[in-house]
Amino acid sequence: MPILLFIAFLLLISSLRIAQEYQRAIVFRLGRYTSTRGPGLYWLIPLIERQQTIDMRIKTVELEQQETITKDSVTIKVNAVLWFKVLNPADAVIKVADYNKAVYQLSVTALRNIIGQHQLDEVLRERAQINGALLQIVDAATEAWGVKIELVEIKDVEIPESMQRAMAREAEAIREKRARIIKAEAELEASIKLTQGAKQMEESPIALELRRMQMLSEIGIDNNTTTVVLIPSEFTQAAKSLTQLVNQGEKPAA
Repeated sequence: MPILLFIAFLLLISSLRIAQEYQRAIVFRLGRYTSTRGPGLYWLIPLIERQQTIDMRIKTVELEQQETITKDSVTIKVNAVLWFKVLNPADAVIKVADYNKAVYQLSVTALRNIIGQHQLDEVLRERAQINGALLQIVDAATEAWGVKIELVEIKDVEIPESMQRAMAREAEAIREKRARIIKAEAELEASIKLTQGAKQMEESPIALELRRMQMLSEIGIDNNTTTVVLIPSEFTQAAKSLTQLVNQGEKPAA
């Protein structure tokens, strides 16, 4: 009798289980799902119940580099990172054989498909939108497995070397075009201002003389420069008239 009690005690002790805070135990009784247990201490019926433990923490999966073709027929290599966790551990065990492998393969396939639907420029510029679309596709498919996709991020896009050179030439041409446009706009604005200034000086000769005096003061700042003084045309005409009067022997008027 003591031996039987000792064996029963050992069976009782051996059937005790402990699940960590981040774990859940899927319990099967004679092959049928009965309950999800944990975290903490729980007990299994010896020889009748068995368990399968599921980690509920967020998992990080790096999708291996995929060689795919964009919508505009450019071959690129893309890799991504996936974050997911199990929300319903019973579905993750019962409805799919290996949810880790299933999520990985589904994500890789979705990544290749979504890259094929976008042009190269869109893949490079609109990475956030592509990440969001990829997240929705994978999350919708894994919902039935009790798995929640938290985040998907395209990690790197590898472009062929020939395409890199072509893109560099295109970027250089765009920068040159922008520089020429800015220069042309500056010249147009300067010509408009000069035209307005010329009209004002035409209406007011005094403004023209003031501008000449200002130019002389600006030139005279540097001691090593040679200053050429522009004599107003009115002074020239007056000097010619005075010379003619002197030559004719006439006394100039006061």
